[in-house]
Amino acid sequence: MSVQLITIKSVKLNNNCPECFSKEGLQITFKQRYIETAFYKKITQEVTTQMNCIICDTQIHPARWTEDIERVYEYQMKAFKPKKASKKNKGLFWVIILLVGLIIASAIGFIILKLN
Repeated sequence: MSVQLITIKSVKLNNNCPECFSKEGLQITFKQRYIETAFYKKITQEVTTQMNCIICDTQIHPARWTEDIERVYEYQMKAFKPKKASKKNKGLFWVIILLVGLIIASAIGFIILKLN
């Protein structure tokens, strides 16, 4: 099973970085959880965010946010539209379902023949 966070959207912010005070470096990234197994692929509704400064290469944690950064973050969260949760079954899943169906049909046919 493979669990990944796929990037859905990255937004550059016009706020000052609390570390290096650069006006052009802050960026918020929205990621959504993606699960892949041998049987299916699934995108969940779980969304995570991460704020980085690309100038000083620092992750900005919420404890370091200013009021301006918090307001912009809340606005971006409202504006963000995640991908719809979805699940797609792979070929192996359908092969197993088909085999189980054939085994059940064979068993029922065998029982009917035995009763006659």
